[in-house]
Amino acid sequence: MVSYYWQLYRGFMKAAIMANIQYRASGMIWMIGSVLEPLIYLVVWSTVAASKGGDVGGYTASEFAAYYIILMLVNHLTFSWVMQVFQFRIQYGALSHELLRPVHPIHFDIADNIAYKIVQMTVMLPALIFLTWYFEPEFNVTSTNLLLAIPVIVLAFIVRFLLEWTVALAAFWTTRIIAINNAYFAVLMFLSGRVAPIALLPVWLQTLAELLPFYYVVAFPVEIMTGRLSNDQVISGIGMLTLWLVAALLLIRFAWGRAVRNYSAVGS
Repeated sequence: MVSYYWQLYRGFMKAAIMANIQYRASGMIWMIGSVLEPLIYLVVWSTVAASKGGDVGGYTASEFAAYYIILMLVNHLTFSWVMQVFQFRIQYGALSHELLRPVHPIHFDIADNIAYKIVQMTVMLPALIFLTWYFEPEFNVTSTNLLLAIPVIVLAFIVRFLLEWTVALAAFWTTRIIAINNAYFAVLMFLSGRVAPIALLPVWLQTLAELLPFYYVVAFPVEIMTGRLSNDQVISGIGMLTLWLVAALLLIRFAWGRAVRNYSAVGS
């Protein structure tokens, strides 16, 4: 079984990497956008910290720089775009061909996502190096935190991908899911620590973030790497990620079976 999936993903990855290299211009545009968003928040919060005497909510300007630079990397490693494209796969009938394959369509989506991340790291790494040089962040990354963050980021990617793939299945019941996507990403922006570190949010939003998965798939690995969490908080966070992984697996299994039975291609 392991050998089968190794060969499967190896083939999918080769095809996906070649496709991403072919469309490198569009990939570059997407990559610029993914860098600009946290860069804007970095500048805003660093400016606020400087105007407040150098500190906001326990973050100095250099610590804000470290937070958002690491967040750029973590968000790149965990994000997916499947919610944006699933609607068109159904509308134009592309999913019909994918359903004829002897493997679940999610496997190619995972391979495609990983291939995109690998190809676009050629843009992300120079951007991170430049921002580190320009903003002089105060990294508190230790070897222990880094080693711990690696499996957490992998787990965060799996949870985020499965949850967003499940949300994308709404396209089986409605051919227009832009409103659903926008609502999801609005919540994600605030509760994942992308607009501001979770510690800067109102208490009730912090409590909500600790219950929902958004914080754990983005800001949680960032805070591990920057050393802002105690051992108890790290253990608790990994436990929540594991619970959300189980929930995501159950949700996707439940939704996929009903979605396929409801499927009808709009295109051809």
